[in-house]
Amino acid sequence: MSLTVVGSVAFDALETPFGKRDKILGGAATHFGLSASFFTQVNAVGVVGGDFGDEEWAVFKRHNINTDDIQIVPDGKTFFWKGRYEYDMNVAHTLDTQLNVFETFAPKLSENSKSAKFLFLANILPALQKQVRQQVPDAEFVALDTMNLWLEIMKDDVIETIKMVDCIIINDAEARQLTEEPNLHKAAKKIMDYGLRAVVIKRGEYGATLFTKDGYFAVPAYPLESVFDPTGAGDTFAGGFMGYLAAHKEVTDATLRRAMVYGSVMASFNVEKFGTERVDALDYPEINERFKAFKTMTHFDDIPFERATTA
Repeated sequence: MSLTVVGSVAFDALETPFGKRDKILGGAATHFGLSASFFTQVNAVGVVGGDFGDEEWAVFKRHNINTDDIQIVPDGKTFFWKGRYEYDMNVAHTLDTQLNVFETFAPKLSENSKSAKFLFLANILPALQKQVRQQVPDAEFVALDTMNLWLEIMKDDVIETIKMVDCIIINDAEARQLTEEPNLHKAAKKIMDYGLRAVVIKRGEYGATLFTKDGYFAVPAYPLESVFDPTGAGDTFAGGFMGYLAAHKEVTDATLRRAMVYGSVMASFNVEKFGTERVDALDYPEINERFKAFKTMTHFDDIPFERATTA
């Protein structure tokens, strides 16, 4: 089944202890779309300026991502973000943000994008997320992301939008901020009460956790010796998660759990190079090999403990 993603397409400037890039392809819809494209057909909805060139379009084309709904503003500039990471890769220091054409972004969905059975609302204004959701009334499974800024200044709008979707994919700090609950299990329960089918809480280097009405599942992060750039890892996770679900006829607890693993697999590749460099060059054997590694990492024999007795 096809999958539509609505979000940012951007240029990033990145600096980490392992190197820097002055201008590289980024954005939530970009990272999500590349990741999901390994599992299903993806429609990307966004906006770029006239500075978005052939090299950037080629990345989408290589992965057969439908870009018909990415608006082009010829005399405008593409959304730009500059950030720096220190050795604690969990914290990004924003050095510059230029919304440019993204500031007035009004998503316009073609009939093809509207007909998708799966929809991901990346981190954009809650009001825009709500508008997009209303344009895709027949979607069978809808997930969204949000951010701390919206939770600070328009929390009620975020909650109203959450009530319109099936799943939320956020990090642990955002889950606590949304619910004002320090315990993640209690926070997830409060979020589920909005009527969701699933709550996914990303925990960075500690993996991710899935909460549903009938269960709980946790997947670790893949152990890597070198992490070059964590930018877009969360959106890459969401892309793998939603892409895998869209490749199946039914969303069950079992498919949600496997989707969690594939999301983590894709995110682990994303951080191995800057921007989209690693995922762009990825192939299916690498994905399947790492999926098997996750299974080996988390497998244990079901042998109950028996206390030794002494005569």
